[in-house]
Amino acid sequence: MHALTEAQIRACLINVTQSERRSLTLPADFADTPWDTLQFYGARDRKLALVGYVVVELDGAPTGLLLRQADSRPKSRAQCSWCADVQLPNDVLMFTAKRVGDAGRRGDTVGTLTCDRFQCNENARRRPVSAYVGFDVEAARQTRIAALRTNVESFVRGVRDGL
Repeated sequence: MHALTEAQIRACLINVTQSERRSLTLPADFADTPWDTLQFYGARDRKLALVGYVVVELDGAPTGLLLRQADSRPKSRAQCSWCADVQLPNDVLMFTAKRVGDAGRRGDTVGTLTCDRFQCNENARRRPVSAYVGFDVEAARQTRIAALRTNVESFVRGVRDGL
């Protein structure tokens, strides 16, 4: 992923009001973001505990969404819809995003289960357990990284395009 500035992240959010855009608070360590290891940028708002945002490059441009954490947590251990990691070192929570346009203004939302602090980039890059003799661990890791990007892109496109 290409490096982004705070202004670019604010500008690329497609499902927010102007006041939501202005009130967004990026992480304190934003300047230290390892952009070259990310399939998407995701963070929780420092001041608003239930708010997060994700940015992915769609059609050559950064496209972002504001997400809200659901009030309740899954009753059993859930699997992240984005990284699909079965050995998660973190919690998975339900997040919702307002759809873009009239649908979003009417309150239409889309939900997804994802890692609580958007750790999917790290989870997909961990070496998978060798499943059998001759298992290509690096190929499996690369497949997980590609699937992560596809899953996040699909979610953002669905919110944007109303799918």
